[in-house]
Amino acid sequence: MIRKGMKLYSILFGVCPKCHQESMYQNKNPYVLSEVIKMRETCSHCKTKYQIEPSFFYGSMYVSYAVGIAFAVAAFIISYNILGFSLTIAFIAIVVTLIAFMPVIMRLSRNIWINLFMSYDKELVKKSTTESKQH
Repeated sequence: MIRKGMKLYSILFGVCPKCHQESMYQNKNPYVLSEVIKMRETCSHCKTKYQIEPSFFYGSMYVSYAVGIAFAVAAFIISYNILGFSLTIAFIAIVVTLIAFMPVIMRLSRNIWINLFMSYDKELVKKSTTESKQH
């Protein structure tokens, strides 16, 4: 089971990699295309800054390539091997899959990239929870 405190939780749900308390994105829905990559500056719970350095998320383009390949391979295996469609239909399925999942792939890539550099911090969570209770 995926739960708070696991990197996979932060990657799949797009939450703060340090405290897992809040979404990194201004709009949780990746299919609002005008806001697909708009992120908060910092986490309101633990004050983690998401933009570590200027152009930090350019590195996520490399991750995006790998994630896109994984989606394409999955689309091919499902359409060609499992459903038995022709190669032409399988190619069309790959293109449709990549277009349909483009916002998800973009966010997933950013989530993976930031989680390579930051980890869940139990002490930070305890500290931010204690501070919020005092106020």
